[in-house]
Amino acid sequence: MSNLIIMVTAFCPAHITGFFKAELDKKDSKQLGSLGAGFSIQKGVKTTVTIRNKTKHDISNFTIKVNGFESGNMRVSEVVLNKFSTKGKFVDIIHEIDVPVGYGFGSSAAVALSLSIALNDALECKLSKIKVAQIAHDVEIECKTGLGDVLASYYGGFEIRDKPGAPGIGHVQNITLNKISIIMICFSPISTSKFIKERLPRINGLGGKMVNELLKSKNYEHFQEMSLEFAKYVDVMTPRMQKVVNELSKNNIKCGIALFGETIFSMIPKENENKILKILEKYSDGIIIKSELDNTGARVLYN
Repeated sequence: MSNLIIMVTAFCPAHITGFFKAELDKKDSKQLGSLGAGFSIQKGVKTTVTIRNKTKHDISNFTIKVNGFESGNMRVSEVVLNKFSTKGKFVDIIHEIDVPVGYGFGSSAAVALSLSIALNDALECKLSKIKVAQIAHDVEIECKTGLGDVLASYYGGFEIRDKPGAPGIGHVQNITLNKISIIMICFSPISTSKFIKERLPRINGLGGKMVNELLKSKNYEHFQEMSLEFAKYVDVMTPRMQKVVNELSKNNIKCGIALFGETIFSMIPKENENKILKILEKYSDGIIIKSELDNTGARVLYN
């Protein structure tokens, strides 16, 4: 690669979890993760990696820049980068994040997975897509930023994770949905690692049962009802979330709670979009996000 510059862009959808059961008692990080259910949306993280030869003027081997919603912690990106051999190369990384970070959108998984996919292509590592996703999963476990988001956003769609672990080890069942809009309102972030540590026994008791129930019904309205029940049970409902939930419920609109963030989501038929937007627009302290399911999962966009 004389003075050649190689540029690759990859995308990973944001992923919302409605309920889950953490699986943390395995030795191998690839077998750790979570059972649960959730969905991937068409917003997420787009990562562009540019590779060139290192010159004597380069102080370090890489730069990392974030556009869009800020991510305070670039540790995930640095740990992913360290898993790849970049000898003699300079790596320029740009993450474009179009979901709020720390609000239950699996943004660290989307950063890790989009970066792994882009680096594999740009550095011509020729690793399989599953292997690349396993690197991202391991980094999430190592950095304590998530459990099941890499597996879910790797496949995309509305999914039930019925076996924990990294892609290639964990397993998902996808449920096909037609013409569904997803409207979300986000109020404030919640620290995932702190939360999981504090409430694990409560989480696991109910999460495992719910996975089995949803495997039977495979119904997105049932999923939202269970997500709401789960959020109340593990005690993440804040008064202002409860207020929004109550108002939606009065208008016969089902919703669920994103884990972990002060974020409410509603999966609804497209024709009901305006009805829900009208209600949510009253809450001026919230960020409203409108999207649809991403049924493709993490992928290279162009190189």
